[in-house]
Amino acid sequence: MKLKIQKSTTETDLIKKCRKQNASAQAALYEKYSPVMYAVCLRYIKEPGEAEEVMINGFMKAFDKLGQFKFEGSFEGWLRRIMVNESLMYLRKNKHMYLEVDIEQADYAPNYQQLSDHLEAEDLMKMVGQLPMGYRTVFNLYAIEGYSHKEIAEQLGISENTSKSQLSRARALLQKFLRKSEMSIHRTSINHGR
Repeated sequence: MKLKIQKSTTETDLIKKCRKQNASAQAALYEKYSPVMYAVCLRYIKEPGEAEEVMINGFMKAFDKLGQFKFEGSFEGWLRRIMVNESLMYLRKNKHMYLEVDIEQADYAPNYQQLSDHLEAEDLMKMVGQLPMGYRTVFNLYAIEGYSHKEIAEQLGISENTSKSQLSRARALLQKFLRKSEMSIHRTSINHGR
């Protein structure tokens, strides 16, 4: 009896097969990246069903445009960009984003030194999810995806100053959430200390 060792398929091989409309390769690529891409969409779109729909549309667009991927840089980064763009298109079409006009700056600068050891990344992402849609969108694009204010302004059809203002307000609101969380943790530790 001969033992046959199957060589694992590399990402490059998968992508090349997907370009030829190979359904099993498409399914494998989807399985590999769908959890991460779903999380990307969910950062912009609160409703899980809608976020999943956007992700699926993003994958369909990615499979259609795979010929444009030049194997320069990470495939995940290329795919993430598609998901972010799909999420933004969805928000523009369906949610009528309420991005406020640039008025006053937030009333205080956030102090990130006050973060507690008890605060986990998951807690912070929940706080980001509580931000109003416009604040959340700009915060995600700037702080998580790494877009510049100029790129955000172009993507959302707003001015750079509005983008900066939205980011400032998002940070201020996150700071408020953090203080509230800190006070809650502090009260809990005092009550348990008795």
